[in-house]
Amino acid sequence: MSELYVTCAMYKFVALPNYAELREPLLTTMIDNQVFGTLLLAAEGINGTVSGSRAGVDRLLAWIAEQPGLDNIDCKESYDSEIPFHRSKVKLKKEIVTMGVEGIDPRQVVGTYVAPPEWNQLILDPEVLVVDTRNDYEVEVGTFVNAVNPKTKSFREFPAWAQKNLDPSVHKKVAMFCTGGIRCEKSTAYLKEQGFDQVYHLEGGILKYLETVPKQETMWRGECFVFDNRVAVDHDLKRGSYDQCHACRMPLTAQEKNLGTYVEGLSCHHCFGTLSEEKKRSVAQRKKQMDLARARGEQHIGRAAQLHTERRRAEKRAAKNRKAKQS
Repeated sequence: MSELYVTCAMYKFVALPNYAELREPLLTTMIDNQVFGTLLLAAEGINGTVSGSRAGVDRLLAWIAEQPGLDNIDCKESYDSEIPFHRSKVKLKKEIVTMGVEGIDPRQVVGTYVAPPEWNQLILDPEVLVVDTRNDYEVEVGTFVNAVNPKTKSFREFPAWAQKNLDPSVHKKVAMFCTGGIRCEKSTAYLKEQGFDQVYHLEGGILKYLETVPKQETMWRGECFVFDNRVAVDHDLKRGSYDQCHACRMPLTAQEKNLGTYVEGLSCHHCFGTLSEEKKRSVAQRKKQMDLARARGEQHIGRAAQLHTERRRAEKRAAKNRKAKQS
């Protein structure tokens, strides 16, 4: 059986006044342990998803836990036979999850956490309004029974939607959820700031719910969109049935790939006719490089490609040296 790689989603809201100084040593630790993915650092904390071997991810988490304030970080794990990222990245940001509202601090005020085993009972309460805080394309892949879809294209649109559609005098109980829990840290904090009293938050997000709640008891319908090359995961947290358009990164069903607007690596019904000429050239070049790499049986992107290239060069040097010694 091939090795199963660990994919670990993590976040923590914590004051990191010197967050910029963490970037290089954190990236070095990822690369040294062959851990791929992207981590975000900001003055308000850390957020991201990474993947690698069990030992590599454990060493990265151990290093993170040694940094002031970053112990006991919130983590959700799943497993796959492939690493769903091509590169190792650490980015510096103003926010680790961008809502665009100044002064919202989950360290000061946040909704009431609800553990996954208690979530079903809460969302079946007719007095509770259940809100999916994720983007529209994520909701289409899967969501909870009775959940409201705000139909946002980005998390920045959530405050405006809430202003128009939620009223603290009408909506006495509001329960919100997201993929890993981090967006709800800010959305529940925002509603509390707007005067909502009973605001609830699925602790650990959808990923922790799928990990914890048995399938025969689930109130989840569909798959869960994830921001990596797996595209979506099923209730067992295994790679789901969706593919992805490499031009616009939107999730695609098998039926959608049969539409005339779908051209592998170039377009789908979401982006057909909308890409700029520059974007079209970039996507076409990327597809060409992917096809060439696939024909050679190679990786074409990121650290995996670099390691493959270095190995090939080493093999060529060794073969050349052997030939020189024989002549």
